[in-house]
Amino acid sequence: VQLQASGGGLVQAGDSLRLSCLTSGRTLGYSAVGWFRQAPGKGREFVAAFGRDDSTTYYADSVKGRFTISRDSAKNTVYLQMNSLKPEDTAIYVCAARPRGRDYAIQRMYNYWGQGTQVTVSS
Repeated sequence: VQLQASGGGLVQAGDSLRLSCLTSGRTLGYSAVGWFRQAPGKGREFVAAFGRDDSTTYYADSVKGRFTISRDSAKNTVYLQMNSLKPEDTAIYVCAARPRGRDYAIQRMYNYWGQGTQVTVSS
């Protein structure tokens, strides 16, 4: 599975941004996608993910109610819609894929990672 994230940028607090993760690969149908982020000086943390099937979604408490993960199967793209952005959302955002059935929030369960896209939220 190959993943390519895009859509990051510099925005102000309260603004919205939509990240895209273009996916490809013959094992894509057996994989679930998630988003992680890494802020300056901090470790990488879970943000959002699809569950065992794409009808279930999970979110970190810090983004619940503000971020939404979705997908367009026809475009092989997974999105992360980010609303009401806060300065603490500033980070490099990365999309990753794991075999369905593995725990969605644990990084080592993901065996495919894309490159990151920078999101900077100014106050």
